[in-house]
Amino acid sequence: MKKITALLLLNCTLFLYSCTTLQNAAANILSERDAINAIKEMLTIGASNGNALINKNMLMDAVLPQELSKVLQTLQQLGLSNEVERFSGTITNAATQTATNSIPIFISGIKRMNIRDAINIVKNGGTAATDYLRATVGDSLRTAVTPIMRTSLNEYKIADEWNRLIGPAKLALGNKANLNLNIDNLLAGVVTNAMFNKIAEQETVIRTKAEARTTQLLQKVFGRTWN
Repeated sequence: MKKITALLLLNCTLFLYSCTTLQNAAANILSERDAINAIKEMLTIGASNGNALINKNMLMDAVLPQELSKVLQTLQQLGLSNEVERFSGTITNAATQTATNSIPIFISGIKRMNIRDAINIVKNGGTAATDYLRATVGDSLRTAVTPIMRTSLNEYKIADEWNRLIGPAKLALGNKANLNLNIDNLLAGVVTNAMFNKIAEQETVIRTKAEARTTQLLQKVFGRTWN
């Protein structure tokens, strides 16, 4: 009887040891499912984490062709500094609103991603996930953002703002004083790039700072270095 009991205890011990060994081995393997879900979670946080960082200079450079780089200086020399500031502020407001309204589009694009190289993206570090998102769905996201930008520009009456600004300066600027006809598409590109930059910034934070990994999955996937 004692021998049987001893054998049972030994078998149980070996079984528990095997289970523990298997669990430890599993914990040291990055599964594709965990990698994919963690990447999408990380990118979603980046897209949702406030408005994109909109830069007035970037916006105005998009609106004014490169050969008209002195237009604003000319307008300011004509005493239109306040009008220039109001115009750039109006564009910035429209772009910021567009960024806010575009967040669901970015999240939808992230959720639709088929990340075939998920494990490598996790292991590569840096902004590998954002770079993959930009390469695979960047064009479609920009296309989707364009009508949102157009709506915002119309809401802020940007064409009227431009005509009010440029009217007094036409004699000095001649035919060069034209608003780029593709302003909605150009500014949508600026906003999209700013959104990607925000996502990349958040990716870097999650990869490098433990306090930014706010879920168990992010802690599991990005809380260690995988070989």
